[in-house]
Amino acid sequence: MNIEFCMQDTTLIVTLAGEIDHHTSVEIRESVDREYHKRRARNILFDFERVVFMDSSGIGLLMGRYRTVSICGGYVGLYNVSSKVDRILSISGIYKLTRLYESREQAFKCLA
Repeated sequence: MNIEFCMQDTTLIVTLAGEIDHHTSVEIRESVDREYHKRRARNILFDFERVVFMDSSGIGLLMGRYRTVSICGGYVGLYNVSSKVDRILSISGIYKLTRLYESREQAFKCLA
């Protein structure tokens, strides 16, 4: 799993590449939480363009970040989600907690 971070305004952008499963979700969670607090972000946007696989551990990862961010008054969003991963996310009901966007640009228009 490769994780990259950048900030735009008060939003932490997390670009993930590889698989999100029970082996990688702990590393992702710890890294995202550390960066979120270190950078004093309000929102988190996850770029899923290079995510090739995700299991239920990814759902738990997103739910946990939702809880953390919502306590701070922010939002969690996802974009560039493949149809395969979107199916898992839809079935889980995670879109009731997070927002799905077509692109990074659309996400920032909606957050503004």
